Amino acid sequence: EWVDAADAVAALGHSKFGFLGNYYNGMLDMYTDFTLLQSKTGIDIEVLEMCDLKRSFDCVQDDEIAKKRKEIENAFVIAGDSAADKRVKKPTDAQMNWSAKVACAQERMVKEYGLDALAYYYHGSAGTEYQDIQSGFIVGHSLLTAKHVPCAGEADIKTCVAMKICDLLSLGGSYCEIVTTDYDLGTIIVGHDGPFHIAIANGKPVLRGMGVYHGKQGTGISVEAKVKTGAVTTLGIAQGANGTLKMIVAEGESTDAEIMQIGNTQTHARFSSEPDAFMERWFKEAPTHHFALSLGHNASLFQKIAKLLGAECVVL
Repeated sequence: EWVDAADAVAALGHSKFGFLGNYYNGMLDMYTDFTLLQSKTGIDIEVLEMCDLKRSFDCVQDDEIAKKRKEIENAFVIAGDSAADKRVKKPTDAQMNWSAKVACAQERMVKEYGLDALAYYYHGSAGTEYQDIQSGFIVGHSLLTAKHVPCAGEADIKTCVAMKICDLLSLGGSYCEIVTTDYDLGTIIVGHDGPFHIAIANGKPVLRGMGVYHGKQGTGISVEAKVKTGAVTTLGIAQGANGTLKMIVAEGESTDAEIMQIGNTQTHARFSSEPDAFMERWFKEAPTHHFALSLGHNASLFQKIAKLLGAECVVL
């Protein structure tokens, strides 16, 4: 474990993270001191603008789009209309082509800047070109995450670091938050509107056409999936008021329980205590509300990584 932890910390220190766009307005726990994050982890942060992505977007050729669409169709199940929400429909041909083109642009930008990870968010005015491009983000960022370039939405670069740590350890690291609680099953449903680490999916992830993105502007294609069943560990990273980083860790078990057909990633997870008691303990640690979901019970390993980074570590 010490060797694996040292390997991951060394690789992290040579990683380049992109920060595209801006923070989700008002999500105060997303706001991050870049100098602190770089000094504690060794990462390099490249601040990017939507015009950087647009430059890549304008270079995409039709044959690239066709090739990327085949990759998408091989990686995902294309779902029909959802009975759960009348706004959730089968992805249209136009939406599939748009997501494929945006995915090509995302991959071009990652290669141009030599990125090893990406935190992103853009909230533009309706009907603008940048707003239209961001509506196609989720599919391409899910593909990149599976190719060892973790992508975190809402510009959560701290959770992007957690995802990168998990990925360097070959443990996955899918982008999650607490969605809701199933009191009948005693589980907490964790997930997000994307992106998803499709390499650790329980079966093929599903693509759904969203009439409206949850909590965001625009419409487009989103990923619905859950992680493999069995042992899992959450890894969150928070920024302390005293200029430190804190890793917040919890081991649990993922189940194959039914999820909602709403175009979001969701996994039913059981932790060491019943849901309300667990969340009470979690919130008291002042977490960033996102975290990375990894495969296996990894608390001991994450504690060693925290030790090597000089970060505090709390295991719930």
